[in-house]
Amino acid sequence: MWRRIVALTKKELLALLKDKRSRFVVIVPPLVQLLVFSYAATYDLNRVPYAVFNQDQGFASREILARFEGSPIFRLAGALGHEEQIPPLVNGKRVLMVLRLGPHFTRDLLLGRPAPLQLIVDGRNSNTAAVLVGYVRSIVTDFNESWAKAHGSPASLARLDLRAWFNPNLESRWFIVPGIVGLLTLVVTLIVTSLSVAREREAGTFDQLLVTPLRPLEILLGKVLPGFIIGTAEGSFIILMAVAWFHVPLRGSLPALYAGLFLFLLSAIGVGLMISSIAVTQQQGLLGAFLFLVPAIILSGFATPIANMPPLIQHLTLLDPLRYFLLVIRGVFLEGDSIGLLWPQYWPMAAIGLVSLAAAGWLFRHRLY
Repeated sequence: MWRRIVALTKKELLALLKDKRSRFVVIVPPLVQLLVFSYAATYDLNRVPYAVFNQDQGFASREILARFEGSPIFRLAGALGHEEQIPPLVNGKRVLMVLRLGPHFTRDLLLGRPAPLQLIVDGRNSNTAAVLVGYVRSIVTDFNESWAKAHGSPASLARLDLRAWFNPNLESRWFIVPGIVGLLTLVVTLIVTSLSVAREREAGTFDQLLVTPLRPLEILLGKVLPGFIIGTAEGSFIILMAVAWFHVPLRGSLPALYAGLFLFLLSAIGVGLMISSIAVTQQQGLLGAFLFLVPAIILSGFATPIANMPPLIQHLTLLDPLRYFLLVIRGVFLEGDSIGLLWPQYWPMAAIGLVSLAAAGWLFRHRLY
């Protein structure tokens, strides 16, 4: 039995590697997308336009505003003279934030009292707003500590404690690149498996496969193994690139990471074989793969936090295997999670994989007879 499965697996790999279009799909898009996403898909901000409404003419307000003007992250778009100027600037997206200092900002600091600094942020893009608030907090915290040292006042009066766990420098690449491991692995694996059976039907070799001594289960396993081999190779390469090229720390254990990768590939291959068993042509298989990929990526939490989604959509994400794998890979990379901590993410992927493979097997046998 296993000799026949190995022979069929070799045949699938050779058919895949000999075809120019298949080689292109496996090799070129992952490399291009890895570089494009890693450099272009970033939450880091540069030259953020902001406005200032300063009602205080003291030296303390000038000092803290000078820190914003001297930062490459911010770009001063204008100084406001009255409060009514704020809404048009924010509503028209001419600035992303407005700093407002009260008339007694310097006096309050000199007296050792908390000095309010109001920050008005355009919250239409929650990710950008969150990053922006983090930058502002860093500048204000640095100012408060310098003020306390220079004037001998308690730093706790107006001090903002900002501590970024798991990503001390708030580098968005540490968040983006591990997610790309799951995204590109899903893309390549799903496309390869969704075209597997459809390619046989379109090439006219499907009927020849039916008259071989191979049983339906053996044929199914022969279609599964190439997906595991290619998906593991792709995932391993991107993980290596994430650590060696993009310098993302890998704080957890490799067994925990590859256990998640194995279960993720199990679910992705199951979905791909379901699509391939239904499709008659490669075009149908490819369209079916992209029909699954787009919502899977959107609902995974790769770019938009799942907590920000409507409750109904949050329940729908429970059917997305990429959602769980992103938690696994980011947990292993940044938090150092172990297998025991990641078990709540493992079993849903295993369940999705087993159910989808069982459905693919039923569809496959149904198409055989």
